Amino acid sequence: MKAQILLDERVKQSEFSFAELRVLSVPTAVRGSTHLLKYSLSLVVDGVCVLRFDNEAGKGDHYHLGEQQIAYRFKSLPALLDDFWRLVETCKK
Repeated sequence: MKAQILLDERVKQSEFSFAELRVLSVPTAVRGSTHLLKYSLSLVVDGVCVLRFDNEAGKGDHYHLGEQQIAYRFKSLPALLDDFWRLVETCKK
């Protein structure tokens, strides 16, 4: 079985910002994660990524908020998307 795209979209947030969401179903867990998803959810403002949730191989589930990298406890895809959009709203303020 190969990776299957579950979500691949760009959502305009304003004239100068967008969210990019990419989620793949993978046959084996990404090193450092315990689930079968590979994901990258980003908020880009004025060409700068200000927020990104991902599970890069070896680092496991985490998110970047500005310069900080923070561990993330993955529960489910719906919870991941909710957490991402909640922080997007915080970043807009």
